[in-house]
Amino acid sequence: MPEPELVDHVARTAGLSPAEAARVIEDVTAYYRETVDDFVRRRHRDLQVRGRRNADIYATVAAELSTRLFAAPILTERQLRRLIYT
Repeated sequence: MPEPELVDHVARTAGLSPAEAARVIEDVTAYYRETVDDFVRRRHRDLQVRGRRNADIYATVAAELSTRLFAAPILTERQLRRLIYT
């Protein structure tokens, strides 16, 4: 369940009921939780079903990747330290 303060804000500013606002927030956050790997596989499958060829699919997915936000990977303490101190 999203934070109540965020639900109230979205409900108020978008003219939604609290239940609708919570559902919208959950849908949006689920969209941005998708990993790069899952996105690439899903988009390849979606475009392939539409009859696109792999060369075209690869170019399309590469372009889409450069404009999309993704969930941060889960990092170990060691990885965090390396990011900070290197």
